[in-house]
Amino acid sequence: MTRLALLRHGHTPWNRAGQIQGRSDIALDPEARAELSGYALPASWEQAQIWASPLRRACETAQIVSGRAPMTSDALIEMNWGDWEGLRGVDLIADPSSGYRHIEDWGWAYRPPNGESPAEVADRLAPWLAELRQDALAVCHIGIMRVILARAWGWDFEGPAPFKIKRNRLYVIDMETMTPEAEPVRLIKREATT
Repeated sequence: MTRLALLRHGHTPWNRAGQIQGRSDIALDPEARAELSGYALPASWEQAQIWASPLRRACETAQIVSGRAPMTSDALIEMNWGDWEGLRGVDLIADPSSGYRHIEDWGWAYRPPNGESPAEVADRLAPWLAELRQDALAVCHIGIMRVILARAWGWDFEGPAPFKIKRNRLYVIDMETMTPEAEPVRLIKREATT
């Protein structure tokens, strides 16, 4: 069985401000670095391949929690948010003319202006996913995770998602059957050094 574990990168200043990051290369903030340094991979994932989006926030998260430099793939770069990148979702939703919708109302074809739809993200990810031959952990972005998990859970971006993405958790998928584990696996707390 080949497994894929998905881990969301740590917080950035833009995350904390509610700004849409997309492909902007925003680094982790100091609080995220400090928090992540207290975590490690569970023993069952220590020998897995480590992958990351080439964006700094994902590479840095991968390095901190695994202790290894990750391999990178452009397939794992966050969804392109086009004209909405850098803006705040709460401001966009408050403006009915923006066209912004909550994720439960997207469907696979929903696309931000000059951006990328979930279906296009899935097409971009397909070759990378098909090449996985051993257990792999991918540190990436919530948009990438949503697309992979949507496929695994059979969710069509309509109505509430059957999963909730939280930080410091591994979302595991059996790649041979494309089925998800029901519950995420928590990163483990590192023992304090004196």
